[in-house]
Amino acid sequence: MFYNSTRNNSVKVTSAEAIIQGISFEGGLFVPDSIPKLTADDIKKIGDMKYADRAFYIFSKYLTDFSETEIHYCTDNAYSTKNFDTENIAELVKLFDGAYMLELWHGPTCAFKDMALQILPYFLTTSVKKTKLDKKIVILVATSGDTGKAALEGFKDVEGTSILVFYPQDGVSPMQKRQMKTQEGSNVGVCAIKGNFDDCQNGVKAIFTDSEVKETLSSNGMMFSSANSINWGRLVPQIVYYVSSYAELLKKGEISEGEKINIAVPTGNFGNILAGYYAKHMGVPVNKLICASNINKVLTDFINTGVYDRNREFYTTVSPSMDILISSNLERLLYLLTDKNDSLIREWFGKLSTEGRYEVSESVKEKLSEEFWAGFCDDTETKKTIHDIYEKYSYTCDTHTAVAVKVYGDYVAQTGDRTKTVIASTASPYKFSDTVLEAIEGGETVADEYGKVDRIAKLSGIPVPTSLSELKDKPERFSDSIDKSEQKEYVLGKLGI
Repeated sequence: MFYNSTRNNSVKVTSAEAIIQGISFEGGLFVPDSIPKLTADDIKKIGDMKYADRAFYIFSKYLTDFSETEIHYCTDNAYSTKNFDTENIAELVKLFDGAYMLELWHGPTCAFKDMALQILPYFLTTSVKKTKLDKKIVILVATSGDTGKAALEGFKDVEGTSILVFYPQDGVSPMQKRQMKTQEGSNVGVCAIKGNFDDCQNGVKAIFTDSEVKETLSSNGMMFSSANSINWGRLVPQIVYYVSSYAELLKKGEISEGEKINIAVPTGNFGNILAGYYAKHMGVPVNKLICASNINKVLTDFINTGVYDRNREFYTTVSPSMDILISSNLERLLYLLTDKNDSLIREWFGKLSTEGRYEVSESVKEKLSEEFWAGFCDDTETKKTIHDIYEKYSYTCDTHTAVAVKVYGDYVAQTGDRTKTVIASTASPYKFSDTVLEAIEGGETVADEYGKVDRIAKLSGIPVPTSLSELKDKPERFSDSIDKSEQKEYVLGKLGI
């Protein structure tokens, strides 16, 4: 298995090289040159495995330059109860007949990003050894809330690495901000950007593709890599939990062999739902991929019209990890839907950079509508959904999961499709305790952030994760805040070059 760049088909690298580089030299994203297939027997076999072995089974089809021993080293270390508070790693909870919550937040930072960012450091350090690379790896991360903390926790004190995380100053929840500002580790750094997530992400991408900066790093024995989902090593672990979910439903008798399911995903950067697309095209029987957005509905509009237009008002919402107007992983999907037409990708994403807008061809529009259904909801609807789910099913969900539940309900109402559906639950309700508590009880009933956490614990019956309860007494280590134009100089300064 080799990997090509979405913007240059002549690029051909191994998975180890793709993971180390993070992004191709011309700004394209790495994609596997083919999608490996799973048979019905493969899926049944996966159902009898523990999660780490399920991951091994999938990774062995994509990371073909890794030995079995190397992959087992990564999976066995990442997916264990020392990192996750449940043996199943990814829990499936039946919300009501036909709808299942895929809880992806049982890791150390209580968000779905842990599913990938607990294993990425193992992938990266193994890749460095395999390629005999004698450089320090500098990880740059742009975060809309959850990726930053998950990456910091994953790479904390990992030998041969340094990590810098940028987040929008007013665009994350109080708990997300505190998680990052109190981060431990000798090789970590955190900085706020006076802007939104797209400003953080654009700055990181610009630094990645700046040849002068790369040369400066190289002469100082360093090189960049990424922990964002632009890195294939971040995306491939997300495929696993969709394959795993189907196999688990089959094993439990909730579905029959070959029965199709829908997958509903709250998404901003498009990585989590793209993983569902890969799972489908590997052979998991999937009917529709339901793309759920908040009021920053650039993806909803794109899937419904074929026009991607970021020239619109940006909203700060109660689901901040989805407050994104430039969805990076969409580039991978369009590369596949155009039959790997790199010139079209260069044209469209060139227009996105210069004009903020592009429109795909009619054939791509048709393919989009065949694979995806898209909807959105605003903050008022999000809060109402949290309240209604709690009242009807005694289930407490966070602000992002609620968006997916609301959009899923809209999908059923509009289409009449009652296909059994897996809903990606992407974060613990404790990470957004302010909004969750307001939604359930109405008004501001508890002023203190940790008082709110305690109140949710009483209402939900969900134990407070130790990693969050411990934050209360941790000192804040990072307070830097810069303008978006200062990112490059800040990075070089922090690296001492």
